[in-house]
Amino acid sequence: MAVSQAANIVEKVLGHDDSATITTDVSNYDNEYGMESGPLIQATTWQGKNNVSVVEMPKPRVIDAGDVIVRVTGSTICGSDLHLYHDKSIVRNMHIQKGDVLGHECCGIVDSVGPEATKVKAGDRVVVSFPIACGHCKNCDRELYSQCDNTNQNTISNAMYGKRTAGGFAGGQAEYLRVPYGNTNLLQIPDDVPDEKALYLSDVIATSWHCVVDTGVQKGDVVAIWGGGPIGQMCAEFSFYHGASRVILIDGGVGAWRLDFVKSKVPKLETIDFTKLPKGESVTSKLKKMVDGGPDVALECAAGEYAKGWANYFELLLGIETDSSEILNEMITSVRPFGRVGVTGVYAGYTNHFNIGALMETGVRFIGNGQAPVQKYWKELMGLIQEGKINPLDMVTHRMRLEDMEKAYAAFDRRDCGMQKIFVQTKHSAPPAGAPTLTELY
Repeated sequence: MAVSQAANIVEKVLGHDDSATITTDVSNYDNEYGMESGPLIQATTWQGKNNVSVVEMPKPRVIDAGDVIVRVTGSTICGSDLHLYHDKSIVRNMHIQKGDVLGHECCGIVDSVGPEATKVKAGDRVVVSFPIACGHCKNCDRELYSQCDNTNQNTISNAMYGKRTAGGFAGGQAEYLRVPYGNTNLLQIPDDVPDEKALYLSDVIATSWHCVVDTGVQKGDVVAIWGGGPIGQMCAEFSFYHGASRVILIDGGVGAWRLDFVKSKVPKLETIDFTKLPKGESVTSKLKKMVDGGPDVALECAAGEYAKGWANYFELLLGIETDSSEILNEMITSVRPFGRVGVTGVYAGYTNHFNIGALMETGVRFIGNGQAPVQKYWKELMGLIQEGKINPLDMVTHRMRLEDMEKAYAAFDRRDCGMQKIFVQTKHSAPPAGAPTLTELY
């Protein structure tokens, strides 16, 4: 493997600042990045648009006092990984370079710890939070871990957003990774919870919970959800859990099969396939027919890169627009006056054609849920999993090998029928404990 490629991989796995200059000087390799020159591990790396590759790279080791090295036993692919896979320019410029290790959802076994990592020990099973937080800044003290003041030095995003967000976690789709600030970013897994359930607390379960709670879903609400992927599915379950009287899920096109899949898990769910609406009927008008005055709450669980109209499609293609506003406009015009709109799907940059007039004139509460402060919720959510009130396996449809990630990404990107959420095993994984048996992709 070329040294420049290895250096890029090391950068993400070790969680160094996004804005740091990556050296290719071999003499600095061991010292600066704290890598061993002997043992090699497998890791999934980004190699350009629609191109990932599993490569060999040095095993990470402790270099800072609070570090924890985790032997990965399970990871997955997230919908937000596809924004990188698609080489969306605004996301790439902020977050990734060729050769970087992918993956921000994983669990594993503690391999070694730094002297200041006192809350876990070698042999502990742990979940890794996808936002890396320091645990002691002003926002961490307020449990706003995803807005940590200290762990993201990315100059582009900090300038664009006017404030810091937590350091983006990467490196989970590998056999080992280094976790900075281990006391803050690891949750121990109880013996009665298998990896196949615990893994998803790293992101999708906590993100879905935060979307519902942060947008204020309450007893009696009618909730409409855009996007039937894993986040949308769990938001539907959690909306009912928090007392919603009705939940309506919207999807279509290549993802239309998800409507029936989610309904099989959430029988009370109502659905709209936007590709099958009669001519002249919109999602907004359909929702107004289904709900007098419109839903109380709209939740965005899709993302801003999937344009439905030609204008937005070509603007995205040409880089004139970085995120489509079409779904956001549907949500704003669909909810009742003074209704609430929560945005959890990834929006990284600017959008055109945003209907701010409808937002202001009808009193809609527009809420950017942000990246979820996972650490705020995961102890409570782990308890609900132990009690059987949350079952992450509702969304898990495939089990795959780390070495098959190139095929897995392609299938996930195609939204292959029946592929909702996957469990990626490594050579360190325990035998299956409830998740689907191993899936072969051809």
